[in-house]
Amino acid sequence: MAHSLSPAIHNAAFEALGLDMAYVPLPVRAEDVGAAIKGLAALGFRGANVTIPHKGAVLPYLDRVDGDAALVEAVNTIVVDGGELLGYNTDIEGVRAALVDACGDSLRGAPGLLLGAGGAARAAALALARLGVDLTVVNRTAAAAERLTALMSAAVPGCVCRCLPLAELTVAHVAAQSVLVNATSLGMDGESKVPEPLTDTVTAGQVVVDVVYTYCGTDLLAQARTRGATVIGGLEVLVRQAAAAFELWTGRSAPLEVMRDATRQR
Repeated sequence: MAHSLSPAIHNAAFEALGLDMAYVPLPVRAEDVGAAIKGLAALGFRGANVTIPHKGAVLPYLDRVDGDAALVEAVNTIVVDGGELLGYNTDIEGVRAALVDACGDSLRGAPGLLLGAGGAARAAALALARLGVDLTVVNRTAAAAERLTALMSAAVPGCVCRCLPLAELTVAHVAAQSVLVNATSLGMDGESKVPEPLTDTVTAGQVVVDVVYTYCGTDLLAQARTRGATVIGGLEVLVRQAAAAFELWTGRSAPLEVMRDATRQR
């Protein structure tokens, strides 16, 4: 919560559009999630964002949950509408919009590799599957990867989605991909590094997405950029998901450049 850029992003957007709104960080303990969510309407909130580790925990306390949020079992955006609490997942749109902006419509049928099978990975997988990416999910825990591939196959008719244990990831697997997405915390400060077959094999012509955001970038993106790949950093995904949340709360088009500028001023 303390490192979040969301207050700066949203407050800059509110100011740019002259909206009498403010975004404030509110740390909530796990045992208090239900009370906090129910209090949003009573306190006159227009909405809220939900961060890790509460994205799944809030589901039982909402009046309605959007289909995509229910599918990936994670809510990151709440809208208060006439006293009702509505749950959405704008992380899906964050990944989709960032990829479309960088790649246009060129991803249908392209091979892609997704690292991870948690909440962020489920959102990324849904975005990738809907863009028509031929997807391989790589995860340390095989059961989680298998569950994710089954989920995508059921949710997106005609999608191609398979899983691969992390221990079996090779240079050849990475080299064969058009899109590479890290949807784990690997590479974040204090976390383990992204596996070497991924960082050491990226080449020009590939698109590399890292949902981890740090102020100076991750090793994965730095190496990908050096090797000539197209890179999409976590900050751009963050801005895109924030823009989708902003539009749900306000009904106004998000000022994307203002929101991007807010991430650069930290």
